[in-house]
Amino acid sequence: MNEPATFPAIPFEDHFRLSLGDFQRILGIAQSSGGSFAELFLEYRAYNFIVMEEDIIKETAESICLGLGIRVVAGEKTGYGYTNDLSFEKIKKAALSAAAITSSPTTVRVVDLSQIRPVHNYYRACEIPHRAPLGKKIGLVKEAYLACQKSDPAVKKVKAAFQDQIQYVTIANSDGLLVSDARPLLKLSCVAIAQKGRRREYGFSGGGGRVGLEYFVSALTPAEIGKAAAQEALSLLEAKDAPAGEMPVVLSPGNAGVLIHEAVGHLLEADFNRKKTSVFWDKFGSRVASPLVTIYDDPTIPAFRGSYNIDDEGTPPRKTLLIEKGVIKGLLQDRLSAGLMKMPLTGHGRRQDFTDIPIPRMANTYIDKGEYDPEEIVKSVKKGFYADRFQGGQVEDSGKFTFSVSSGFLIENGKLTVPVKQATLIGSNVDILNKIEMVGHDLMFGLQTGTCSKEGQDVPVTDGCPTLKISKMTVGGLR
Repeated sequence: MNEPATFPAIPFEDHFRLSLGDFQRILGIAQSSGGSFAELFLEYRAYNFIVMEEDIIKETAESICLGLGIRVVAGEKTGYGYTNDLSFEKIKKAALSAAAITSSPTTVRVVDLSQIRPVHNYYRACEIPHRAPLGKKIGLVKEAYLACQKSDPAVKKVKAAFQDQIQYVTIANSDGLLVSDARPLLKLSCVAIAQKGRRREYGFSGGGGRVGLEYFVSALTPAEIGKAAAQEALSLLEAKDAPAGEMPVVLSPGNAGVLIHEAVGHLLEADFNRKKTSVFWDKFGSRVASPLVTIYDDPTIPAFRGSYNIDDEGTPPRKTLLIEKGVIKGLLQDRLSAGLMKMPLTGHGRRQDFTDIPIPRMANTYIDKGEYDPEEIVKSVKKGFYADRFQGGQVEDSGKFTFSVSSGFLIENGKLTVPVKQATLIGSNVDILNKIEMVGHDLMFGLQTGTCSKEGQDVPVTDGCPTLKISKMTVGGLR
């Protein structure tokens, strides 16, 4: 097998037609009104999309995004301008717009830029997706679609979708940084709808990451994705409605990581704590969870969807300890919050594209493994609920949350028995974190298909956890 591609493979001049001297002039203009920091973010993104539905390739699309964003920081204030026209006059206009956040004209200084390369390559792409022929990608979609469709006559409708992109970024700032990266991203997913009488159920599966097309040969085949989507829909046809009330809850490994992402991870992003809107804002160094709970966010896991060689401010990412044995130890920082809070950068400044400012975001968030055998955890529950697959949820700044569980099982006398569906988990993060009384040694991650939204910006993420037992939790269902 070929070695993974080393990025960045193409100099920034080839995409943006701007020179080192241009960057220096633009940064000088951006700071001409007295900003303490200026930054350029240049992006070139090629994106492909294929959908198969109703037995035909229903849609194919290809798009290219090109543009530049300019940020000027003055204290807590941020000015931002952007343009998709990279002529110098348009860029100058965007720079002056960003500079308007301040009104103390100063002498334009020349920034001495020093170009560096990312120290590590966390991408694992041998067969670069955007260079592959369309026919090969369509073949992957058809394989997933047909495997799902042929799984069982009860599968009545299938939709398979393929997405790939390559994102070239260059970041230059008034501290002298100049760095580039080229980020591959790949996803193949399948949706199945199964029907039995008047009852219809939905199943989903998928995979991908910062990988190449060889992933769908060596790691997860399209047929496996299609069959998994069908199996989930078929199993839900036999599921009962979930019970309701307070009871012990066991969370499945991998899939339940989304609950940790939403209920805990967002509230440990630095901007929410700096602005005192997170329930954790005054809890740094305090115990907020069971001593069994340790939580990390790690953008450096090779090939993962949420990983990157540099963040969108050019900072090298690092594995960040958020909670250690129940005590808050860290926050996810971008440059602005880290400076204002006088805390170290963690490499979590992310943005959707060149039209957005960077903000602190999660990457790959997970509860670390514990010591218990998963079977031992289930056996410890006489009567309770096993939450397997999640559809999503809502979390308030106070930490209160509701999560929809698409499928799970009753636990009776230490065994998984009746499959159930459409449950809701209700609680608050601090309460639930303190009620975690068993943590499995089976750390897993969810599907490599996730996207996180915050302040109108979407970024790719992954989350995970081992099997977890919560001593008591409110389950919404049928009484």
